Amino acid sequence: PAIVVARSRDCDLNYRRSANSAIAEQTWAYLRGAEALVTLALIFDYEADQLAGEPFKDDLTELWARGIDPYPLEEGGFLGGFVLDLQGLFNLNSLVDASGSGEGGAQNIGVSAFNSTQLQFVRLLQALPGVAVDQIEARALTEAIIDFLDADDEPRLNGAESSFYVAQNPSYRAANTELSSVSELRSVANMRPEVFEVLQHYVTVWPKDASQINIHTAPGPVLRSLNPENGADTPLDEAIVQNLLTRRNAQPFSGIDEFLAIDNFPGAETTEPLRGLITERSSYFLLGTVVEIADRRQHMYSWVERDERDIRVLQRREASPNEYLVSRSLIPEIPQ
Repeated sequence: PAIVVARSRDCDLNYRRSANSAIAEQTWAYLRGAEALVTLALIFDYEADQLAGEPFKDDLTELWARGIDPYPLEEGGFLGGFVLDLQGLFNLNSLVDASGSGEGGAQNIGVSAFNSTQLQFVRLLQALPGVAVDQIEARALTEAIIDFLDADDEPRLNGAESSFYVAQNPSYRAANTELSSVSELRSVANMRPEVFEVLQHYVTVWPKDASQINIHTAPGPVLRSLNPENGADTPLDEAIVQNLLTRRNAQPFSGIDEFLAIDNFPGAETTEPLRGLITERSSYFLLGTVVEIADRRQHMYSWVERDERDIRVLQRREASPNEYLVSRSLIPEIPQ
């Protein structure tokens, strides 16, 4: 009897192991299939603009922005997906230049210590919803991130280099190179957990050539970082951005010139300083796919680059059922 029970248990374990393996393979196949579908939406968007003979732009009314509405599977469960324009977010890697320089060290004090992109990030930090970040903290945190990214080991006035990090427990060193994940911000000096929890939804880390903000897809806090006042380190008034969002929701901007119209920015003498910070075309996207089979839900995130009709997957990552790499407010509703 003991042998029979042992064999029965082994057979049951083998059956469960085989079933789990089959479900995992099926889930992966569905996730890749959903990725292919949302990739086709990006290609179709490019071709539609070409056929229409219109200026190429990416806005939230286009097919790719709708994603894949969750639909039921024959096996039970559902499949769905979404696309997030990463060029609607601030690119952290743009805080240093191509040579890895943050444009100055500890001797730089005051507004002149920051270039236009770095000042934009100072403004973004102060525009984060639900968490208070004043100018002093925003400037100190910006300097710390620049030091974490730049190639030298010379700390800025309020920054921190490896000499600071090796004294921590556990000790580590500054990256001194581009970030590969937004989560690396957790390791930066002066970064409060509550600030990171909000900030992570408005920043990205992809190549510096994707640093311009897409005016058609940027969320409110990112638009508030676009203050045309020369040398300003405070964000746009929330009412100004709300007006821009209302107009954009009713009808996408016809182009950059309409967005930069002086009457959109009350009190500004000129909006030309913003022209180099913005775009209306996007090349980098985050594809999110989700599948549920046999009451098991799995997510996959794919970072892709689009060059006309060519789509290149830069990175894929599977995520646990309760793990989201972007704010739930930025993606379509997923069945519970």
